[in-house]
Amino acid sequence: MNATVTTSTPPADAPAGRDRSRLWSALCAGLFIPAFLAAVVVVLSSERAGRCLTYGEGCHPALPGALFVWSAGVGVVACIAALATPVRRVRQVALAAQLLAECTALLVILSYA
Repeated sequence: MNATVTTSTPPADAPAGRDRSRLWSALCAGLFIPAFLAAVVVVLSSERAGRCLTYGEGCHPALPGALFVWSAGVGVVACIAALATPVRRVRQVALAAQLLAECTALLVILSYA
């Protein structure tokens, strides 16, 4: 009748599981270039871009360079932070910032389609 409940909790400094944020960060950085090229192809295949290239009508100024450069730069810095830092939580936040910055850069390009 003497029932004791034992709970096995890991120590506070033990990892809760495998952290693959470095792998995901490198994978997202590697896939950014093909996604960039695909976005450019989509934009160039639009009717507005075709009319601009063929007839010179309806041409708009180039991409807002500052927004694209800032978002791509933030993505590079976040990727370096995710790959270099030893703290797990910082790597996860850097990976989230990298994904957000890369998506913003791609959306800037796709906004001209």
